[in-house]
This record gives sequence, C-alpha cells and structure tokens, in this order.
Amino acid sequence: MEQVTKIFIQIFSISAVRYFVLAGIPFLLFYLFFNNKMKHLKIQQRQAARKDFWREIWHSMQSTFVFTIIIVILAATPVRQYTQIYTNVSDYPVWWIPVSVALALVIHDTYFYWFHRLMHHPKIFKYTHLVHHKSTNPSPWTSYSFHVLEAVAEGGVLAVLVFVMPMHGLGILWFTIAAFIINVYGHLGYEIMPKGLRKSFLFEIINTSVHHNLHHSKFKGNYGLYFRYWDRMMGTENPDYVKEYDKIQAQRFGPEAIPAKVVAEPVAKRA
Repeated sequence: MEQVTKIFIQIFSISAVRYFVLAGIPFLLFYLFFNNKMKHLKIQQRQAARKDFWREIWHSMQSTFVFTIIIVILAATPVRQYTQIYTNVSDYPVWWIPVSVALALVIHDTYFYWFHRLMHHPKIFKYTHLVHHKSTNPSPWTSYSFHVLEAVAEGGVLAVLVFVMPMHGLGILWFTIAAFIINVYGHLGYEIMPKGLRKSFLFEIINTSVHHNLHHSKFKGNYGLYFRYWDRMMGTENPDYVKEYDKIQAQRFGPEAIPAKVVAEPVAKRA
C-alpha cells in the first residue's frame, strides 16, 4: 500500500505540473502578455472573468486526482495483469509505439463523441457536464474542468485502450500529452490554425478551436474531440461552423485565406 501511495503522489505531481505548464504557457501568452496583439485571433471578443479561471483550475485539479487514481489502478495494482500494458520495448516492434498512440487518438475520439453526447442528455447534463459548460467562453484552464463523475468517464478511455490493444508505458505517456495539448488548443479561445488549412483536405477531417468553441457557446453540436467525421456522419456539426471559421481566418489573413467559391459571398454578409 505504501508503494501504491508513493506512485500515486508521483503521478499526481507530474500530472499537475504538466497541467500548469501546458495550459499555463498559452494562458500567459494569449490572455496576459500579448492580449492586445492577439485580439484578431480571439473567437469570442468578450473576456472571461478571473473567478472563472480559478473555478476551472479547482475542478481541473479534482479531475487530475481522478485521472491519477485510474492510472494507478491500471498500472500499479493487480488489475495490471489483465491489461495489455508492457514495459519491454522488444515485446513489439518499435514502430508499434507511435502507431499505438495514433490508434489511441482515433479510439479516444470515438469514445469521446458518444459519451459526450450522452453527457448532454437532459437527465444527465445538469448533474455532470454542466460543470464543464459553465465555461461558455473557454480558456486553456477549461481543459480538465470536469465534474468528478465526468472525470471518471473521461479517464475511462485509458482502461478501454489498455484492455483492447498493447500499449507501452511510453506510448501511454505520449498519448496523454498529445491528448492534453489538443484539448488545450480546443479550449484556447483563439484560432491559431495556419492560413493553408482551409484549402487543405485536412480541414475536412480535423477539429479546430473554433469548432469546439462553438460547442461551448451554443451548448450543442460539435461533440467530437479531434476529428470532424463523427459530427458530420451523425449530422451534429454546427451548421455555422465553417462560416465562423472563415470569419476568424479572414479577420487574420484577409479574404485570400478562404476558398474562392466562398469569397464570392462577402464575409460581412456571411457573418
């Protein structure tokens, strides 16, 4: 028990530091140091209140506590023998580690989409997901701001991953870091995607900060985490998404950032 407690403290401490570094640096850059210079990237022009940031940090630390419990149960208790976690790199080809991370993100996106839609059910929403949606104008601190029960569901994806496919500890670490960085970007409150994305095939696949910001401001639609395909397939993507994305990008780069067939309709009219 003493060893498990020690592992818990280590993982929680590392996770908390990671949260404050990976969410804190973007917050400092966009919300404090270069706030005035970044206004043309802001998705919602209004500013969140300081009390919102403290609330988000408090709930994020609770979520981090829950995530740590889940990791410890899976990796440092007898439950581990039933998982496919491995420590010897030579057990599988080295290339499997990055491939497993990519697969984990795809599986996570599917997991997230469906449980996220469930969280929006009227009989469940006010008891769980409402905590996250108190952040109608999200910031990087919103990334882990969940009700404790939702944190259990969020962290549950790790159990799914290590039970359905082999994952090295390094792969699990890479996955959690990549997932959190993308999560921070989704809640950033600013659109930082490059101009070329709009005319790329990737625009049809991946989510953007505008995509998830609309979910927070409208409370429905845009349930996906990393990709657009589930929302598009199930008809749950906000119909104003592309219009709002174009408005922000035209604000940043001018009309040339938008495909010619879209520019034909004035941005002001679409806005």
